[in-house]
Amino acid sequence: MQKALLIVDVQNDYFEGGKSELNKPQSALINIEKALNLFREKRLPVIHVQHINTRADATFFLPDTDGASIHKNLTPLENEVLITKHAPNSFLNTNLAAVLQENEIDELIICGMMSHMCIDITTRACMDYGIKVILLEDACTTKNLVFHEKTISAETVHDVFMASLNGMFAKVIKTNELSV
Repeated sequence: MQKALLIVDVQNDYFEGGKSELNKPQSALINIEKALNLFREKRLPVIHVQHINTRADATFFLPDTDGASIHKNLTPLENEVLITKHAPNSFLNTNLAAVLQENEIDELIICGMMSHMCIDITTRACMDYGIKVILLEDACTTKNLVFHEKTISAETVHDVFMASLNGMFAKVIKTNELSV
């Protein structure tokens, strides 16, 4: 069984001053860095996913903007894969499935942003490809959502999505529980 770290959409627009700030992105970033350092030390595969928003009504991750850039603390190395996507699902119209197959990767450790969107759909899609998932809950974050004129806190949104993914779609753990 070959493992890889999949880092999804840790881009500048999600941080302070960005066009779509998330809840405590620095806290998630610290844990993402821990996982990344572990994979680099063990010389295990790392795959970065970058969302470039091409929708006509898009307001963030716009092409050729600093906001769309991967956070400087996670700059991909030459030997690491960079997947560019244009939709929430990291598999949709990308070469991610082919990269995993070519490298005989059948287990992903997933982290990144946003818990309720790209992390959720990418984690669920792994089942379609027969890929086992470990999801690092404290290396993901999201934002407040509004539904029926009621604000749902980012913490609640995050917890609900982690709970719904745990078991059927992933083993949800904290970063300090990760062993590779």
